[in-house]
Amino acid sequence: MRTEPEGHGPVRYGPPLPEPGLPVLPELSAVLAGAAGRAHAEPPGGSPALRDAASGYWGRRGLPVERGHVVAAPGAAPLLLALTAALGGDVLLPRPCPAWWAPQVRLLGRAVYPVPTPAECGGVPDPYALMETVRRVRAEGGTPRLLVLSVADDPTATVPPPEVLHEAVEAAAGEGLHIVSDETWRDTLHRPHDTVLVSPAEMAPERVTALADLSGAFLPPGWPAAVARFPAGAQGAALRARTLDVLTALGACVAAPVGAAASYALGEPDEITDRLARASSLHARVAAAAHHAVLAAGALARPPAAGRHLYVDLGPLRTALAARGVGDSQDLEDYLGERLSMPAPGGHRFGDDLAALHVRLATGPLLGADRQERLASLTAPDALELPHVKRALRKLAAAFG
Repeated sequence: MRTEPEGHGPVRYGPPLPEPGLPVLPELSAVLAGAAGRAHAEPPGGSPALRDAASGYWGRRGLPVERGHVVAAPGAAPLLLALTAALGGDVLLPRPCPAWWAPQVRLLGRAVYPVPTPAECGGVPDPYALMETVRRVRAEGGTPRLLVLSVADDPTATVPPPEVLHEAVEAAAGEGLHIVSDETWRDTLHRPHDTVLVSPAEMAPERVTALADLSGAFLPPGWPAAVARFPAGAQGAALRARTLDVLTALGACVAAPVGAAASYALGEPDEITDRLARASSLHARVAAAAHHAVLAAGALARPPAAGRHLYVDLGPLRTALAARGVGDSQDLEDYLGERLSMPAPGGHRFGDDLAALHVRLATGPLLGADRQERLASLTAPDALELPHVKRALRKLAAAFG
């Protein structure tokens, strides 16, 4: 049994965010093309127009913020890197967590401490385990200062209940931690009218910086842009200034055409909100069908509630998998990736034990092999009845069966 994923380092081989699997919205492409002639660079932290658009976005979600407390960057990874550098100290992460969180911290030479998540959801640490971990780290001479969590989680595709999130935020505040709330997937809820999503910034506004990678809901992954909302007041302003210093030193500026597209998308015109609603509904239907398929095969998975993915535990199938040479999550990644012809990153990418047979599956590749099939999936009354979607789901079920 391996103890390290040999030859598969978490930085060079880390899985990206789950792909949308849909063509770029024509109106969005037109905005990007219209700004392609801009020769100047966006200033570090984003242009006034982009920061105003981000302010409006947060304000419509009950989190009003002035332009001067917003920062934009070319993707969430450099933004988290800059935030971590600005805050200093060691970092606590829920386990599992997005594959890109820990590498950002380790690049700075900071220690990462995983904290187990509660039984009902991922994305947030168990509050008692969090307090125990913080106190243990301090007793060992560490300096824990930052907790990163998610209100709509990658990889588990769950949304923490408000009471669970509140307990975690209270525990973090009681230990003097700053919180970065990754809200990348908050606008991709599968059942938006039945799911209560609350931001930690509503619970402890002076301690929370909210971050969103726009590739989650608004932009294609190849157009990197992310925004962060800092707390009001002097401490929030100082943290923003230090973060901006790091972004400036890195040369981490949003490309001007991407900034124009991000500003347009964050303004949420009708075509953006309509596409987002239809895409979220489509991924919800396909994720539910995939969830049914893996449960029917005897695997375990929480019902997906957001995003374009689900997280599967194949522990109950360990004996059958061992007979096929699958003994850990790297083996599982290779085995399923080959049989599904799509990425199937193992749980070790997300901080879980290598020995655990966990895997994240994305729904984007199930929507079709080309633009025509994917558009058909988006516009069909019931995408699950389309031949290419049926084939993809049968292939998924056969791989698990």
